[in-house]
Amino acid sequence: MFTANAAWLVLAVMAFNLTRAAATLTGPTLARATTATIRRKLIAVPARLANSARRIALHLPTAWPWETAWTHLFTSALGCGPPTPATT
Repeated sequence: MFTANAAWLVLAVMAFNLTRAAATLTGPTLARATTATIRRKLIAVPARLANSARRIALHLPTAWPWETAWTHLFTSALGCGPPTPATT
């Protein structure tokens, strides 16, 4: 019998493993970081979404210290690189 608690446990383990895998893909800097650090530096991205002409653009800050790690993660995960920057 599969209970709600077991489902929450499975989802929590999956989220933890995906977070650790993402941190490992960025390089050795975040590979040994805690989950809270990974969440603060990679998942909580200080970005702004903009819609224009049926396209979605992601505006990242210019002096964001974790830009290289995030870009490396995006390149590794998708294999095609980050989207082209939108012009304002």
